[in-house]
This record gives sequence, structure tokens and C-alpha cells, in this order.
Amino acid sequence: MMNEIAVPFWLFSIMLVVTAWAVLSRLLIPSTRWVLRRRVNRVIDQLNSKLNISIRPFQLTKRQVLIDRLVFDPKVMHEIEVYAHEHALPRAVVQTEAMKYAREIVPSFNAYVYFRFGYWLARRCARLLYRVRAGFTNETRLGKVDTNAAVVFVMNHRSNMDYVLVAFLAAEESALSYAVGEWARVWPLQQMIRAMGAYFVRRKSDNTLYRRVLERYVHMATEQGVCQAVFPEGGLSKDGHLREPKLGILDYMLRGYDCEHERDIVFVPVGINYDRVIEDRTLVRAVGGQAPRRSKWFVLSTTAKFISRQAWLMLRSRWVRFGYAAVNFGKPLSMRDYCQQQKLNFARLDTKQRFVEVERLAKQLMVDIHGLIPVLPIPLLCQLLMELGEKPIVELELRARFYQRAEDLATRGRRVIVPNLTREHTFSTAIHMLRLRHLILDSEAGIRANLDSRDVMAYYANSINDAVAQPLKIKTVATTVDTVS
Repeated sequence: MMNEIAVPFWLFSIMLVVTAWAVLSRLLIPSTRWVLRRRVNRVIDQLNSKLNISIRPFQLTKRQVLIDRLVFDPKVMHEIEVYAHEHALPRAVVQTEAMKYAREIVPSFNAYVYFRFGYWLARRCARLLYRVRAGFTNETRLGKVDTNAAVVFVMNHRSNMDYVLVAFLAAEESALSYAVGEWARVWPLQQMIRAMGAYFVRRKSDNTLYRRVLERYVHMATEQGVCQAVFPEGGLSKDGHLREPKLGILDYMLRGYDCEHERDIVFVPVGINYDRVIEDRTLVRAVGGQAPRRSKWFVLSTTAKFISRQAWLMLRSRWVRFGYAAVNFGKPLSMRDYCQQQKLNFARLDTKQRFVEVERLAKQLMVDIHGLIPVLPIPLLCQLLMELGEKPIVELELRARFYQRAEDLATRGRRVIVPNLTREHTFSTAIHMLRLRHLILDSEAGIRANLDSRDVMAYYANSINDAVAQPLKIKTVATTVDTVS
């Protein structure tokens, strides 16, 4: 009974590894998952008691389940059949391709990562770089949005900081799901973005199978009431003006929407503006699309130089924030009410009629967004200096014009971030920032725009230029609710 058995070392090693794996997979991993799941569920329960729009069960469903639901969706299955026939490919090959698209699109939302890490990071970054201001044209109406509705924040796209800024400011409402371009599909950013609930979009893809998979995912998320954020322009504004809206995502949301039997879809227009857009010179350079493409090395080196310069200024206590970043939330638009007023039902429209109605809705939302874009000190100064051209102006006269223009815009319903109590300091700070960036030149005759940087100044002026050229179509009374900067 006590005889020894000799076992070769290689066999003993294998037995040891198998035993360790069995303990790990059968005991440690399940118990760890149970502890983490319990902690996440506790966080979700706490958040749902505080959020105006609760986290939907769809967002908490396992990612693989959502991928399977998407790939085996009847309309996706039909598209697989059509695609396989048109391209003379085996059905299994096309289905594998559809599975690849589904894995690329479907996020892996993690409430703990979103609210415990993502919110903290977004809050710190936004407040580190800017004086953040949030406003509501109708705060009580925003609070009365149907909590069961699919809320969609529709906003202009000024900077890649938009994702950070709006996610931080809308965190009291719900967790936002974004459509993010292919630029973010790099490790480890890709994993973090997916955990934040965002999904990736190939904006220029003409592949019908991919478009169908994307359409069905957006439709599923909207149908299940997921709170989303959409940029109708489809990309960053390169000249400062609002771009023509692209109808893709809006059409996916409304395609087949039955206002009589499905949950309401509520669009909330949002206007965003910055005193300084970090990537402004890159955007201006791309106007017209004729500039040669920068190499990855140039982009990385330029980014590194920018960060190192800002760090050096911080170490010398000479760094200043980039001015104001302001977000203005507008009056929600209920699609149920809209459809009743317009006497239409998207579920009963053919393709041509649907596109006409979606385009009309998109243009109305863009008008709303345009009227909500905040007027900030630097865009206002750039506008005044661009109107003067090469003519210099003394600083005292420029100050008077600055105050007068701010008052005129405020009386016309624009939200102007030039506080009366500190407007002298606001003007001085804005002029100082323009000097630091060499956007203006000083002479004995006064201040004038730097001719070498007129394109950058025009970029900022264009964000509010239309507001001066013509009266707003929709006048709003702004109620400012400032966050702590």
C-alpha cells in the first residue's frame, strides 16, 4: 500500500499543469467572475436609481448573444442570400463575412468601466483643458422626457473632444452609445471604446452586406431604447461651418419605425463650441481635400511635440487652459408627436418617400443645432477682426465692439458665454490667447489679424457667422446651468 511509484518528470509536469488548469477553470475563475458580476450588478442598481434614463437590458446582454442575434436577423440573412448570389460566393463564406462585420460593430458595454473609469477620465480631461459650461434652453422639458423612450442626442461635430465632453455632461441622463470612425480602431483604444458602449462605423463603405449589418444593429439598439449620440454631419467641420447632414444613421433609426405601436424616439439637439479646437490647424489644412496626406510619423511626432510643450509650460507654471468649452442642450423632439403632427408613419413609407421625410427631419434638426451653438469669446473676437480685414483697431475700441456684439447676440436668443461680471477679464484672456497662438499682430496703430493665420481665424468665426448675417429661424430663451470649471 505504501509502495513508491516512479513518474517521469515530463509526465509529472503535464499532470501539474492539468491540475492547475482544472483548479483555475473550475474554482478560481468562476468565483472571480461571481465576485466581479456581483460588484457590477451593485453598481448598475445604484446607477439606475440615479439616472434619468436607465441602462437598458440590451446594453447588459452578453456581446456574443448580440452578435448572434445580429447575424441571424431575418433581414441580414436575406442580404446574405442576395450577396452570395450576386457575387457567386458560397453562403457559408458570406455568413462568415457578416459575422466579421458584426464582431466589428457590436460593442461590449461595461457599466463599471463607463461610470467608474470613463466618466472620471472624461471629467478630468474636460476640466483640465477647458472651462466647461453646460446650458439648457428648456431644462424642465428635458427632465420630462419619457424615460422609456429611445433618446438620441443629435449634435454638431467640432472636435474629437466632443465624445469626451458630451459623455461627461450627459452622464446624469444615461450612458451614451456613439458611432466612432475607423480612426479609433487601434489597440488599446479600441477595447476601451467598446467597453464604453460605442460602436465602430466604416463611414465610406459601399459594401451592401456591411451596410445591412450596421443598419440592423442601429435599429436593434434604437428599438431597445438605448440612449445614443449622433453627429449628422458625419465628420468634423473643416471650415467651421455646419456641414450638410448625412442621412444614414437617422434613416437606420427610423426605417420601419411605427409611431403607433413602438416606443417613442426622442431627438435632443445639442450645440457644441470651443475657444480652441486642438486639431484646428489640421482641419483647416484639409479644406478642399488638396493637401497631401501626412505620414503617421509626422502625426505622432507633432502630437508628441504638442504634449511635451504643454507639459513644459505646466512645469514652469505658465500653462493656461484653452478657454471655454460649451455645450447647449435644446428642446427635445418627440417622433411620436412629430409623426402625429405631420400625419405620417415611417413604417408605411416607401424608400423614396422615407428619404424625403428623413431629409426634412435632418434639416430641421440642423437648424435647431445651429441656433444652439454657443457664442464664445475667441470665435467672437475672430469674427470682429475678420470683418476688419487688414485694418488695425485699437484695443479699447475692439473691447467696446466685443461687448456690443455679445449683447446683440444675447438679445437675439443666442447663448453667449461672456459673463457680465467678468467680461473685462474674459476679453483680456481671449486677446492673450490669440497673441500666444500668433493669430493677431500688434502695431502702433492697433491690433489686426495675422494674414498667415486668417484661415484659422475664419474657422472660429464661421462657427457663429451665420448668426450675425441673418435672424435665427427658431428663437430660444437660454437658461444657463454652469458646471464647476
